[in-house]
Formats: sequence, structure tokens, C-alpha cells
Amino acid sequence: MSKTKIITPQVRRVIDLPLRVGESPTWDDRTGDLWFVDILAPAALCLRANGRLDRFDMPFKIGCLALCEGDDIAVALENGVHLLNPKTGAMKLLCNPDGGRPDSRLNDGKIGPDGCFWVGTRDEAVPQTGNGRLYRVMPDGSFSTIANSLLTSNGLAWSPDGRTMYHSDSSGLFAQIFDFDLALGVTSAPRRLHDFTPEEGRPDGAAMDADGFYWIAGVLSGGVNRLSPEGDVVEIYKIPAKSPTMPCFGGPNLDTIYVTTLSTDNNGTFENGTIFAFETGMRGTPVHRFAI
Repeated sequence: MSKTKIITPQVRRVIDLPLRVGESPTWDDRTGDLWFVDILAPAALCLRANGRLDRFDMPFKIGCLALCEGDDIAVALENGVHLLNPKTGAMKLLCNPDGGRPDSRLNDGKIGPDGCFWVGTRDEAVPQTGNGRLYRVMPDGSFSTIANSLLTSNGLAWSPDGRTMYHSDSSGLFAQIFDFDLALGVTSAPRRLHDFTPEEGRPDGAAMDADGFYWIAGVLSGGVNRLSPEGDVVEIYKIPAKSPTMPCFGGPNLDTIYVTTLSTDNNGTFENGTIFAFETGMRGTPVHRFAI
């Protein structure tokens, strides 16, 4: 295994609004807009290409959002997956895969190359009991349970060829991979990709670059880890925040990395959550859209 490179890129803050728990940054390559959520506000937000910041307050905690083939935005709330009309702010319930289970809420989610919304849950029990799940939500609102016995489902991403799905358990401190088929979805049992050390942080949200390397935020580490397909941490990109939560690739050439963070105590100093951006010369892969 090669030695991990620690890199401190030139970063810039892209919003002034303080976030409690910034998450789910999503670049819309059709409009140049950057969508993201604040889980505890709770709100879906959009930094428009013209610099305007639009806010859509939510009635329940929001775990993540995703783009649709149409104009809607899919949002995963505590009470189910909804479709948000960004022009009117109206919302329509699509389904509630978690069914109101106690000590559970929808958390990280992404659209797969199959056009489905893959969304997991967080075990909210104290202490956690392993009630976390990963669901596959179809465009017609039907759904299936893909994984059980998780603590905090997170880190979804797909290889550029769409044949491997990446996934993490933040509280379990590991990342894993599944074989993936565009028609069938997951076609194998999970295989352990990496166990995270304290220096690499708690594995949170993730993105995929065009070379097939997996970028995953390390909460409490102040860094974003770049993993090889074999599971080696080849680089850690340090940002001026203790708790990055998720990266995404954006910009006209998909070569800008946006990273959400959460508010936290950093060695006795309180820091608000925000979004940072930086360039590395590497490009990402376009996000998939919900086939709806």
C-alpha cells in the first residue's frame, strides 16, 4: 500500500449562510445550480448560477435530495420521499419506505445509474441498535430493502462504468462495495472496502471521480479521503473545518469539488457549517437523475 498524501488545497467559502448540518451537495449540470440540505434547519437550499440562494423549508428533518429527469427535486424527509416543485415550493409524497419506524430517519441517498433513488436510514437510538437500512426506491414509488443491520447508512456512489456501488456505515467506520447491474440493482453480497482510522475520520457522504476513485468525507478529521478502487486511501484533502460531511463535483467541467460541513466545536472554537470549494485538476462524473 502506498503512503497517503496529505494535501491542503486552496479553498474558498461559497455561501455566507451558516448551516447546522450541511449535507447532500448536488450539482445540476443543466442549470449550473448547486443544491444542498441543512438536515436540522430543516431545509433544502439551492445556490443558483446567478448567485441567488433559494430556501425551501421542510416540515421534518431532511436527509438528502436528488435531481429528477423532470423539474422536480426528490427530497428524503423523516416521513418519506417527496417530490418538491422548485417553482412553487409544493411537495407531493411519493412513498415512505421507512414506514415511521421508531428511532429511525432517512439519511444519505443518491440516484443510481438505474434511475432509482437509493436512500438509507440512520439509527437514532441511543445507544444505536443496528436498525439502519438501505432502500431502493423505484420511480413509481415502490421500494425494496437492500441492506439491514446498519448503524448509519451513508457514502453512496457508483463507479464510472456503473458496475460497482459504493456505500459506507458512518457509525460502523467502514466502506463497502456491491456488484451492480443497471436492470437488477445490487447483485452481490457486500465486500469490505476500507476500515477508517481516526485520522481518516468517520466516513460520511461521498462522490466518484472520472478515474474511478471514491471521495468520502471524514467527519472530525478535517479532510476528504480519496480512495482507490482497491480501497487504499491515496490522498487526504484537508479543509479549514473539522467536520466535512460530503463532497460533490461541479462547475462547467465537473472539476470543482464542493464540500458541505456541519457546525461543531473545533478545539474550543465553535464553527458553523458551510460549503467550501476547491480544484485539484481532477474531474467528477455527472450525477444520475431520478427517472421521474
